[in-house]
Amino acid sequence: MLLLGIESSCDETGVALVESHGNALPLLRAHALHSQIAMHQAYGGVVPELASRDHIRRVLPLTETVMGEAGRSLAEIDVVAYTRGPGLAGALLVGAGVACALGAALGKPVLGVHHLEGHLLSPFLSADPPEFPFVALLVSGGHTQLMRVDGVGRYQLLGETIDDAAGEAFDKSAKLMGLPYPGGPWLAKLAEEGNATAFKLPRPLLHSGDLDFSFAGLKTAVLTQAKKLGTELEANKADLAASTQAAIVEVLLKKSMAALERTGLKRLVVAGGVGANRSLREQLNAACAKRSVRVHYPELHLCTDNGAMIAMAAAMRLQSGLAEASERYAFDVKPRWPMASLMTPETPSQVPA
Repeated sequence: MLLLGIESSCDETGVALVESHGNALPLLRAHALHSQIAMHQAYGGVVPELASRDHIRRVLPLTETVMGEAGRSLAEIDVVAYTRGPGLAGALLVGAGVACALGAALGKPVLGVHHLEGHLLSPFLSADPPEFPFVALLVSGGHTQLMRVDGVGRYQLLGETIDDAAGEAFDKSAKLMGLPYPGGPWLAKLAEEGNATAFKLPRPLLHSGDLDFSFAGLKTAVLTQAKKLGTELEANKADLAASTQAAIVEVLLKKSMAALERTGLKRLVVAGGVGANRSLREQLNAACAKRSVRVHYPELHLCTDNGAMIAMAAAMRLQSGLAEASERYAFDVKPRWPMASLMTPETPSQVPA
């Protein structure tokens, strides 16, 4: 079975082709991605209308590229999968509209996919795919969650952010320091030149006793410190970046280790754009090695939004019998779509502290 996946939830247009055989792990055959970073840099953030228009320009050429690289024709596609949500409404409508139009033209079924489930299952695309069950640290731009994952659709929410996510903390702190958009990668790069202990910044909820996160207070502390530095900010920017990154990484690290201890599991999966952060990977690798815990990540080029994770999530949902592709081509999108809605009825949405 060949599945075409289309991702257009925010500022990256992704298209991919995944091949599925029975119950074997689906395989990525080709993928292509276009990032809108250069277009949005002038505005210091994503402009939804511009994002939507750019998706329109990119999605069909990317599809042609993917099919060419895979050596397959559109007629060979069995299912067209697309991101239904969450994300920017206009951007989601582009991907959904193209996917459903393509499905209708080919007479093939379509399937809407949850963006975060795509991230959650993206490590199965790696050369070292995980096995169920595992603890998942989901750290994409706007979401930070810890989950117990016993199988596709069998998710327990262990903890989540109550305000800013880790990715937002990176990006907003970077903007306060005057770093270019998108700020997170720039802050991480600058942090390599700084002293992580130069400034004492808060680690919100680090000792809360639960597995929830909060990063809004850290952003405020970075703003306060930047104002204190005043004209000296430029000279101390690398140290402030390193201190900020250290605070975020420590919270993610300690909460992840607590989740492993609480569940008794010996496997950790890290997914989402922040999962590409070098310091986070190094510290998680070291901590997991001490505890004899296996840790898995998506390939670096698949950490950000991409069509491969959408096609993979669709394939795994179909394999598990939790979803059925449909030849009904009327569509809607879900800009706000709680991950809890994917959980099976017998799976509790929250584990007691």
